[in-house]
Amino acid sequence: MKNFTSFADVDDYRVLLNKALEIKADPYGYQHLGRNKTVGLIFFNPSLRTRLSSIKAAYNLGAQAWVLNAGADSWTLEMADGAVMNGGTQEHIKEAIAVMSQYCDVLGVRTFPTLKDREADYSEEVFKKIMQYATVPVISLESATLHPLQSFADLITVAETKQKERVKVVLTWAPHVRALPQCVPNSFCDWFSEIDWVDFVITHPEGYELDPKFTKGARIEYDQRKALEGADYVQAKNWSSYQDYGQVISNDPAWMLTPEHLAGSNDAKFLHCLPVRRNVEVSDAILDSPNSLIIQEAGNRVFSMQTVLHELLK
Repeated sequence: MKNFTSFADVDDYRVLLNKALEIKADPYGYQHLGRNKTVGLIFFNPSLRTRLSSIKAAYNLGAQAWVLNAGADSWTLEMADGAVMNGGTQEHIKEAIAVMSQYCDVLGVRTFPTLKDREADYSEEVFKKIMQYATVPVISLESATLHPLQSFADLITVAETKQKERVKVVLTWAPHVRALPQCVPNSFCDWFSEIDWVDFVITHPEGYELDPKFTKGARIEYDQRKALEGADYVQAKNWSSYQDYGQVISNDPAWMLTPEHLAGSNDAKFLHCLPVRRNVEVSDAILDSPNSLIIQEAGNRVFSMQTVLHELLK
């Protein structure tokens, strides 16, 4: 593994998953890998789990970590090639990333979509520039289109809790008070549509279809209750429209997940990447139930990051 930006960077998910479970069982067993190493973390937007789990993962491996909030802790960065920098930007991304690469051994980067220009967001302009100028391995801490560390943590959570060989996993759209990007659902589909022991179903209102390149092999069902029948795991997440890019085309509160929705499931375990809008996306009754895995799932963010760092530092 040279970089970690999507499922495509993983040679064999089974090997990576087994390593994650091994690392979770002995979090400090590979501290020799991080000795005298530094993990750099750049954030272009706010974060709680990604920031803290990445720092913890670095420390577990015996490495140090630094965090930079781009534009707040640093000069404002210019992204455009050929820019005449006589305005509000003080430093070009070319120099900034080249310099940061000298201060770390692995670079984690979190960017965010505009939700205004689909072509620009889905071409990953900012993330690709960073990868172009970095001279060390790059880890996606979330990009304009994907969040692979979250999806890897979701996979760890399902793998360590499943009670049978083959499971049905459902990704359901949920209402929200604002327009959200497709990064988490895209990435969840990118991973779970490739897991050979998962029957994967996506359910959402019409008009919320995701980019087909991420949903390959998945069954898409517009009837939420039908999709949830027999489900072993349910991941709820809001996203704005991909087709009518960034738009909230409907916000039907009936899609909020409640125990009644899960009545036909196989006593489904519940997943959510967090943060979650209680009683908007999901009811308290589900979030606070014994079947809720959200805290365990968040804890596994440490081990998804730690496993990726292990692969890059080794």
